[in-house]
Amino acid sequence: MLIWCGILFAMGIMAFLDSLFNYGDIFRQVNSVLFMLVSLGLLVRTTTKIRMRSTEKYLERISTLEEQVFALQQTNDKGRDHSRRTSVPA
Repeated sequence: MLIWCGILFAMGIMAFLDSLFNYGDIFRQVNSVLFMLVSLGLLVRTTTKIRMRSTEKYLERISTLEEQVFALQQTNDKGRDHSRRTSVPA
């Protein structure tokens, strides 16, 4: 999708340059500018979504690691309690 957005942006630039060099009507100029702005908006939205998804992946990974650390702490605490109960002071 990012490639298609880049192609749309390039086509918008070419349409704008064509309308300037051929001295077309005002509608052609406005149409090409709108085309460029829409494609630029798509580019920004796509990159924002990509960044947000990578952030979500990091948050999921952090959550998983926190659960693993908590489970290890629980097993270590149980092991310490068991060793304290079985040892007899002399």
